Amino acid sequence: MKSRISQTNLSPRHFEIIEMAKRNGFLSTEELSRTLGVTVQTIRRDINELCEQGMLRRYHGGAGLASSVQNVDYPTRQVLNHEEKIRIARMVADYIPDNASLFINIGTTTEEVAKALRDHKNLRVITNNLNVANVLCDNPSFEVIVAGGVVRSDRGVIGESTIDFVRQFKVDFGIIGISGIDEDGTLLDFDYREVRVAQAIIENARQVVLVTDHTKFSCNPMVRLCHISDIDVLFTDCQPPESILVELGKAKVELHVSEAGAEPSA
Repeated sequence: MKSRISQTNLSPRHFEIIEMAKRNGFLSTEELSRTLGVTVQTIRRDINELCEQGMLRRYHGGAGLASSVQNVDYPTRQVLNHEEKIRIARMVADYIPDNASLFINIGTTTEEVAKALRDHKNLRVITNNLNVANVLCDNPSFEVIVAGGVVRSDRGVIGESTIDFVRQFKVDFGIIGISGIDEDGTLLDFDYREVRVAQAIIENARQVVLVTDHTKFSCNPMVRLCHISDIDVLFTDCQPPESILVELGKAKVELHVSEAGAEPSA
């Protein structure tokens, strides 16, 4: 196990980076370089040191707070790894046929999937995500059904009535996102109420489709959703770590990995 350096050994710049992360959630390397008046290479070394100490979590292009109890705020999640999420979403859209029924749950990656599905025909979509409903409702061939419940600030809908509503249906595909995947294959999230809705989706979908970008393989929230063996297909943007590949292989989960820089299919 790596030893963690005491906060008393942190430099003033390290403390400033941590305070900025507390205020803003996500910090880009370039922004930190400009704000603190040091080179990008220096900032990258700072981020590496703080990540090794468990104080920050590295993302593509920057870093954010490391937490097992609180997710990054919604506006920040919308821009984090946005291009990667678009590539994942377009793979999923190629996978989902016309004339299908599906659940789509809460998450910025699932919202990108909804955008990629807009040109499909005759989909029947049940969702607890008002952003997803807003994206899909303009297609006249779609039927979009919104679950009732408590509406969060990110327009996700949760609660007992949401779970009861989901359980009234049995659909072809359940498309779910996740906040973290532990090295033993456990799928993890931050809000147990959101997790319970996702569990109902998994129970009532003929095929469960997990969509997640590579940063979730290094994030460990505290609420257990299920094991990766409970899904059927995983769509992501990078090859998962070896421990996850082993679990996928044992469970015969279908894996789809997008290629960075590849031209997305029309």
